[in-house]
Amino acid sequence: MTDTNTSGFRTERDSLGEMQVPADALYGPQTQRAVENFPISGIRFPRRFIHALGTIKKAAAQANAEMGLLEADIADAIARAADEVIEGRLDGEFVLDVFQTGSGTSSNMNTNEVIATRATQLLGGGRKVHPNDHVNMGQSSNDVIPTAMHVSGRVAIHEDLIPALGRLRDALQAKAAEFDDVVKSGRTHLMDATPVRLGQEFAGYASQLEHGVRRLRNASEELAELALGGTAVGTGTNAVPGFPALAIRKISESTGLEFVEAENHFEAQGAKDAYVSASGALNTLAVSLLKIANDIRWLASGPTSGLAEITLPAIQPGSSIMPGKVNPVMSEAMMMLCAQVMGNHVAVTVGGQHGNFELNVMMPVMAHNFLQSVAILSSGCDAFRANAVEGIGANRERCRELLEKNPSIATALNAYIGYDEAAAVAKESAKNNESVRTVVKRRGLLSDEQLDTVLNVREMTEPGIPGGGVVGGGGG
Repeated sequence: MTDTNTSGFRTERDSLGEMQVPADALYGPQTQRAVENFPISGIRFPRRFIHALGTIKKAAAQANAEMGLLEADIADAIARAADEVIEGRLDGEFVLDVFQTGSGTSSNMNTNEVIATRATQLLGGGRKVHPNDHVNMGQSSNDVIPTAMHVSGRVAIHEDLIPALGRLRDALQAKAAEFDDVVKSGRTHLMDATPVRLGQEFAGYASQLEHGVRRLRNASEELAELALGGTAVGTGTNAVPGFPALAIRKISESTGLEFVEAENHFEAQGAKDAYVSASGALNTLAVSLLKIANDIRWLASGPTSGLAEITLPAIQPGSSIMPGKVNPVMSEAMMMLCAQVMGNHVAVTVGGQHGNFELNVMMPVMAHNFLQSVAILSSGCDAFRANAVEGIGANRERCRELLEKNPSIATALNAYIGYDEAAAVAKESAKNNESVRTVVKRRGLLSDEQLDTVLNVREMTEPGIPGGGVVGGGGG
């Protein structure tokens, strides 16, 4: 029931009594109670989650109408109102903090009330659409919210993250091809190691991201199972048989991604293991991206006292006091967002542990953190690609300079003069800051012709030993 007054509020009544609701709000008393109960962070659910809620409510209304459970005109009005939610036209009505009831009941009712009020308006006010009886028909917050988590997460991964990741992977692969001729010092333990090609390093980065895409696709498949139909505790009370499958088919049609009813509704609502697993794929991707960004930062360090093997685009001044300083800011931004994703995964992991009996009670914060991770990884990959990776150049002279003084080139001598003699050459080279070739020639160990063959650094970047020798393995 609703009464209007002249104070800018209207009086709404629910099962707990009267509430003063802003007069022009589409939401109702249950939403207003949550507004007053949870003035905690000001963090709202992201667009992807609201989009998913609208998608679910539209699918449910259409399924109920097709099954003869909901009058056609009411179902149509609900679907039209849900479309406005999907399109983002009613985002201002979703006013609740993510730190709320752990089931997300407040946000489910926020959605029900907004859609019910808007549907009533679309019907011309002659008939009243009820938030529970009509919009929430055959559903419970306990199956709607986990369904929204999976739908929003799967859609965001496929529409936002995988494409952005693919673009960054392709940019790294292009650099791998561009730099394939650049031979440089390899490094293990941050110390000089046998030669590699700069292109090989970048190909490794591209491969990391390709593996990340595969992990995301696999994780997304776990999110394809939806809890819709389990209602309050997984038993499906108040949901007519056939409703979940029909509604889920409509969700699949709406999103363009395949969704199915959960194999076991008690698992789907009491546990959020699939969500934790998918968050793990995001966490692994963050680890990959941090390694790549940090490597690129170090490779560009200098310009005079660092490695300086590559150059980065100068996109902004690096210091308020040191003139001309330019910093690897895109790498730093990427590293920070990766740290945030790792922290988000911790929260998702802790949240997943609180599936107490028949319901997880930390779903809102899990949804927020997961979707934030997808969002910042997606935008971060695009920014890092456009403002850093695509403009990377190779400092060929610097790569050659450092490689010539790399004592680990002596590894190629093992098959010709033995490990112990090669080790002595490497030590003398490092001590005197001179090339391995110079030391070998001074010691009279090999002729110039032999050295040209043995110390062919380009061939050292391929499997096998120049000159055809076979030696024992080793690490480090």
